[in-house]
Amino acid sequence: MESLPTLNFEELCSTVDMPPRKVRYYIQMGLVDRPDGLNKGAKYTARHIEQLLSVKKWQAAGLSLERIRELLHGDASELPPKKQVPGSIEVWSRFLVAPGVELNVEAGTAGLSPEEMRNFFRAVMAAYQEIKSTNKGNCDD
Repeated sequence: MESLPTLNFEELCSTVDMPPRKVRYYIQMGLVDRPDGLNKGAKYTARHIEQLLSVKKWQAAGLSLERIRELLHGDASELPPKKQVPGSIEVWSRFLVAPGVELNVEAGTAGLSPEEMRNFFRAVMAAYQEIKSTNKGNCDD
């Protein structure tokens, strides 16, 4: 049975054309699996190369490290919640229900997919219309 070829840390960094500090950071963040073995005996395989090249490709496409982790692991629940700090960038959807009534949602924080956002907005609009039609003519409040 033939074993898979392995690389040491320097060879791995050279193969993927990344600085050692960045590779260590990606391993620490859990974007790349830990090596087989410890310290000087640590060995890296094609799996590590594929992971690093995927991270590199997705970063070049403009994805955040948090989003890349979601793509690699398929589970956003492991991510710590984003902190809202001055200077952070968030994308909000503003939905006008009626004059004077709007709904603002940050889909990433809310954990809603685009389809779930559409369904949510439809449900809000239907609830508003139902309330308006039920209360039409009831001005006693």
